[in-house]
Amino acid sequence: MPYTPIVATLGFVLSPDRTQVLMVHRNARPDDHQLGKYNGLGGKIEPDEDVLAGMRREIHEEAGIDCEELVLRGTVSWPGFGKHGEDWLGFIFVVTRFAGTPFERNPEGTLEWVPVDRLDDLPMWEGDRHFLPMVFDDDPRPFHGVMPYRDGRMVSWRYSRA
Repeated sequence: MPYTPIVATLGFVLSPDRTQVLMVHRNARPDDHQLGKYNGLGGKIEPDEDVLAGMRREIHEEAGIDCEELVLRGTVSWPGFGKHGEDWLGFIFVVTRFAGTPFERNPEGTLEWVPVDRLDDLPMWEGDRHFLPMVFDDDPRPFHGVMPYRDGRMVSWRYSRA
């Protein structure tokens, strides 16, 4: 069967001093597939936009801020990740400069500044713990990973760097 993933972005907005990251605590909708988890900001790419435009749009919609400087840190393929087993392909960015003041909340939940070194303490997708260190490390090379999911659980993880 051909691989036809949902293409999406996932962005991590850093504070001006780069010690904190803006996360959404998914606590607004009881039927949310990600209820209770913390995550970066982002979502599906629209048919008429490239991934960078999609990331900027998603950050603006979800946090009310405008990305002035962002870097693609990597990609992750998530076969079987969706609520109904859909495959996802994510382009993962770090936003290092933005304009505006972030919302306090959005329709998915509360927006919170979290110290980067405390991310591992948060409830999140178990798989995020594997790639998040590479999002924030000093290695300039992007990473490209594959993380299959089955029944809402990560099955494996492998990656390479360019």
